[in-house]
Amino acid sequence: MVAAAALLAGCSDVDGAGAGTARVGKGPGAAASSSPSFTSSSGSGAHAPGAGRGSPRASGSGSGLPSPAAAAPDGYHRWGLDGPLETAPPPSAKPALVPPAAGAPAGPPIVDHVPTHEPVVFVTIDDGAEKDPAFLQQAHDLGLPFTGFLTDDVVAGDYGYFEQLRRLGNGMQNHTLTHPRLPDLEYEHQVYEICGQQEILTRQFGTRPYLFRPPYGAVDDDTVRAAAACGVRALVMWSAEMKAGGLEYASGDRLHSGDIILAHFRGPAQQEGRTMTDVMTSLLREIQSQGFAVARLEDYL
Repeated sequence: MVAAAALLAGCSDVDGAGAGTARVGKGPGAAASSSPSFTSSSGSGAHAPGAGRGSPRASGSGSGLPSPAAAAPDGYHRWGLDGPLETAPPPSAKPALVPPAAGAPAGPPIVDHVPTHEPVVFVTIDDGAEKDPAFLQQAHDLGLPFTGFLTDDVVAGDYGYFEQLRRLGNGMQNHTLTHPRLPDLEYEHQVYEICGQQEILTRQFGTRPYLFRPPYGAVDDDTVRAAAACGVRALVMWSAEMKAGGLEYASGDRLHSGDIILAHFRGPAQQEGRTMTDVMTSLLREIQSQGFAVARLEDYL
């Protein structure tokens, strides 16, 4: 096991580490290269200002990601949507996060909702256990912007799959080495889990992650301190979760502007027989029916 001190020595890029901690939003509680080749596989609402129907979206976020690719003109038909997926360009400026609460530990903010009045939501996909080739095609055909949060012990050996998704303009961010419940660990072990995955993702993709999702949404003060030490700028939670049976909300019964949606790289064995593309189609249909565009989280955070 690499010592936490050694990992810290390699994690000198600590952008945002001096910021005060804030929990942003309502949340579920405390707790450059050419496009890859793909193998083909089998409601109206308000549109975000500037949202395109299949047009390329500029990067504009300083995230180091490629600019998202344009959707295929008939991609929405192929994947069972009623119309083209609305996607939003980067805002003119990233929204300001709320100031830290008095007495909060120093460190990056904890965000479960982006403060914006634009009719946009954010899709995030965790872990990386399922590497469905059909999802590569679906993401390409729909021009789907999302952020992956990857765990090394279920991705190791298959980072090439996620590199193909990254080339489509989708960020690959940090979800620890082994997916532990971090508050159960000592500070040094939390550093090992977070910094260790920072180093792996940097080697694999050539850019350093700056967003981190704690497994199970569980954090304590040591988690915030460890994330800061590893160069994390924001801890990302969620305000709705997509499961095999449908979308579940932290509060209420619908989406709101700025909601961060949690989904997972899972296959039929974990999703009541439904494939990853089945579940993603259901999620996108729900987003469309409620009148929202999908934006890229890195453009706002």
